[in-house]
Amino acid sequence: MTGKDGAGPPGAASRGPGRPVVLAGVGAATISSSAVLVVLAHASAVSTAFYRSALALPLLAALAVAERRRHGLRARAQRLWAVAAGVFLAADLILWTHAIADVGAGVATVLGNLQVLFVAGFAWLAWGERPGRAVVLALPVVTLGVVLVSGLIGGHAAGLHPLAGIWYGIGTSLSYAGFLLALRRSSAGSAHTAGPVADATAGSALASLAYGAAFGGLALHPAWPSLGWLALLALLSQTAGWLLIASSLPRLPAAVSSLMLLLQPAASLGLAAAVLGERPSLLQITGAALTCGGALMASLAATRAAGPAAPAALVSRAPGEGPGPGPATGQPAPGAR
Repeated sequence: MTGKDGAGPPGAASRGPGRPVVLAGVGAATISSSAVLVVLAHASAVSTAFYRSALALPLLAALAVAERRRHGLRARAQRLWAVAAGVFLAADLILWTHAIADVGAGVATVLGNLQVLFVAGFAWLAWGERPGRAVVLALPVVTLGVVLVSGLIGGHAAGLHPLAGIWYGIGTSLSYAGFLLALRRSSAGSAHTAGPVADATAGSALASLAYGAAFGGLALHPAWPSLGWLALLALLSQTAGWLLIASSLPRLPAAVSSLMLLLQPAASLGLAAAVLGERPSLLQITGAALTCGGALMASLAATRAAGPAAPAALVSRAPGEGPGPGPATGQPAPGAR
């Protein structure tokens, strides 16, 4: 998020793509542990969303204060958009945790990366932007991939309720699309990275707290080791992973950034198999490939159509990589959770 034109900070071009590629890869690898950590924490969906955000907030706030000294204050409207994005983020995290319980950690991560198609649909309905041919062609491919990866076909599912898990996964992607669109508005014309992430994280913590107060499910005193796993989730995913990706992807071509971020769903499947003993079937692996490949095809086609001035990508869990206020010119790449 160092430059709205995707060029990055001064001198970035001269250093070549090597360092940003490494940073993006490390960021995607870092966030790939999110689903596994959610399972290991054994906390409710609301508690997971709240503590993931609240425990990350002190460090993010300190980074935002230091950033403000360098770049100045952000407009009030931008900060309000970021907080609104955090409300969508809270819904995303709560629904995603339910999806993990119902279809398993690896599969839930794949299902949660369909936001590129939902953003395209919203841009068409709200802003009159017709989706390109690649998006239309990607829709049946991704739909087939979702059915395969859920385990409904072949009698293999990591979770207890694969059909419910599909709906939770779709709800996750819808909420995540709202998060991306709001964060894009909050970061228009700004050089800030930590500030928008901190404001969105604060909004997520407040929204999760309100949801827990209204509907229950929030444990304010989680027992050890749950608190330790949640703290690790906050530091790795909500802080380190987001900041690594946010600082690197604007300096990468869209194709490279999308491919780097596709390492994350694959890594999540691998980690879930290694740590949790989840064993995806061949059909599920095929479905994961179709889901990620279809979303990638739609994302890259939209970015190419936007022209060379478009930002590198609007990425999962890396807010603010969008153009200025107004209709979207590119679609989010599939990416990090």
